[in-house]
Amino acid sequence: MSGAHSSLFLLAALIIAAIPGPGIFYVAVRTLSGGRKAGIASTFGTAAGGLVHVIAGGLGVSAIILASAQLFSVLKLAGALYLVWLGIKSFREAGDAPPEQIGPIGAKRAFREGVVVEALNPKTAAFFLAFIPQFLEPAAGYPALQFMTLGVISVALNTFADVIVVVVAATARANLTRKPHLVQRLRQGSGLFIAGLGISLALARRPAPV
Repeated sequence: MSGAHSSLFLLAALIIAAIPGPGIFYVAVRTLSGGRKAGIASTFGTAAGGLVHVIAGGLGVSAIILASAQLFSVLKLAGALYLVWLGIKSFREAGDAPPEQIGPIGAKRAFREGVVVEALNPKTAAFFLAFIPQFLEPAAGYPALQFMTLGVISVALNTFADVIVVVVAATARANLTRKPHLVQRLRQGSGLFIAGLGISLALARRPAPV
């Protein structure tokens, strides 16, 4: 891309990364309920899930999914059901154990869940297909490679924003660790929030094909 074109893309991507959205809220509640390690692991998990959409978008898979009402619905419902299941599981785990015995969420589990949550979200695919093509240079050739390159940059900026959220949320959580009952409520609240994200995804409508 030309200098002006690349600067415009970076500015737009940075603004989008800084705007609070479901991904940022997901990472924040994961950090508040599970600690800094869980937050960082969730951040890199959602980044890996985002890269899935970047690759799929560059190869044309995302366009096929969004063009098909059936495929979009299947992916949307799979993601929604997973989020609801994950939220209920988190809520029950926090409620079943005494507050003093509630341990942090493992980093491997947080990473794995982050990957699945993001990879099963067709709204992420729709975003990349709507945003990135505006900045492709037809004369430069290799549109798929251009798409993936810009997608990776976008994911990296989103990850940077998420890491900042993790640091802030972890600092807030550190002041609450001496109150086990409050930590338990935070864990239960995070479960309800994640389940709510699932319901919101289930109600999302398929965007018009790009």
